Formats: sequence, C-alpha cells, structure tokens
Amino acid sequence: MNDDRLSKNIKQDWPVLFFILATLAAGLLLYPRLPDMMPGHWNIKGQIDGWVSKPFGVLFFPLLNLGLYPLMLLLPRIDPRRENYRRFAGVYRLIRLFLHVFLALLYIVTLLAALGYTLRVDAIVKFAVSLLILVLGNYMGKIKHNYFVGIKTPWTLASEEVWYKTHRFAAPLWVGAGILGMAISVFRQVWLNWLYFASLIVIGLVPIIYSYFLFRKTGLN
Repeated sequence: MNDDRLSKNIKQDWPVLFFILATLAAGLLLYPRLPDMMPGHWNIKGQIDGWVSKPFGVLFFPLLNLGLYPLMLLLPRIDPRRENYRRFAGVYRLIRLFLHVFLALLYIVTLLAALGYTLRVDAIVKFAVSLLILVLGNYMGKIKHNYFVGIKTPWTLASEEVWYKTHRFAAPLWVGAGILGMAISVFRQVWLNWLYFASLIVIGLVPIIYSYFLFRKTGLN
C-alpha cells in the first residue's frame, strides 16, 4: 500500500474517524455524570459481574478504537504478502470499518448502562458479535493469502491452496453461526447462551482441524 493509497484511505474513512472521535467526546462530556465505578463485564445471564474505574471505562474503548485505525492501515505495508492486499482491498476496508463501528457501539452501550439506562446488554453484545461474524463469513472466501487477516494456521500460511479451500469451507459456517447468534440473542434462556458459545467454538476450531487434514491430504507435509 503506497502513500497515495494511504492518503486516499484516510480521506475516504473520515465518517468513521469522526464517529470514533465523537464517541470519545461524548464520554468526556458525560464524565461528571458517570459513577466512579462503571460496568465492565456481564455474565451469561446478562448480569453485571465486573466493574472498572471511571477513567478506564471512559477512555479504554475509544482510545483502543483510535489506536487500531493506524495499526490496521499499517498492516498491509509490513505484511510479507503485501501485494495480495490489492486483490481484496475493498473487503479489507469493509472489515476495518465494521470493526471500528462495532467497538464504538459497544462503548456507547457501556456508557448508557453506566448512566443507569435499562438495557439488555447481553442481547445487544451477542447480536453485534453475531453480525460481525456474519459479515466476516460473507466475505471470508475473498480474503487472499496474508499473515494478518483471516484463518491463520501453520497449514494455511504454508499453502495458498490450503488457505483458499479453508476459507471457502469456513465461510458458510461463519455465516450460519452469525445468523444463529442473531436469532438467539433475543431470547433469555441460559441453554441458548451455551448454544451460542458452542457455535463460536465450532467456527473457531473446525476450520483449524480442516486446514490440518487438508494440508496432509495435499501431500505438502
């Protein structure tokens, strides 16, 4: 990614950058109204079971989000397979922007919960995570061989063929898990929460196992 493309990315991304900075500004403006200890974690039943200090709660998410922006622009420049990013530039940009919006929305939910608004934070988070998984799954088959984005195992990194077939195999699993998670998020039954987490384990573990056996099958070992 050359300097002209970097400059173009920044110009195109100004709405998301504005959104990130706006959420930080909102947190700072609300700072006097926020409690000294803010909700930091919710359990499987949607109950608050962890707290963080107000400075941490106000600053962590927006600063993390802001810090990720230049980092994700830098990654294609330092990746040994940097030339492949041109082949999925649109998908990579979509992933970047969706991740920034996802983190900003989580921050807004945390602020509202800290202010005392009654929210089903567990449902909102599960829905948002599931939507992120759905988006990633929908474009997973278009992610080209690289060292930073996608399903990175020793076997996918060693072979472009294994990379391609693993991502094509994983894509419908991720889409299905995303749809399932979005549907589950509206219900309160604890067993559905366990089903939700089980689906996350499946989409994380099964493609890894698949890439290993595919690598052995190709005779590259």
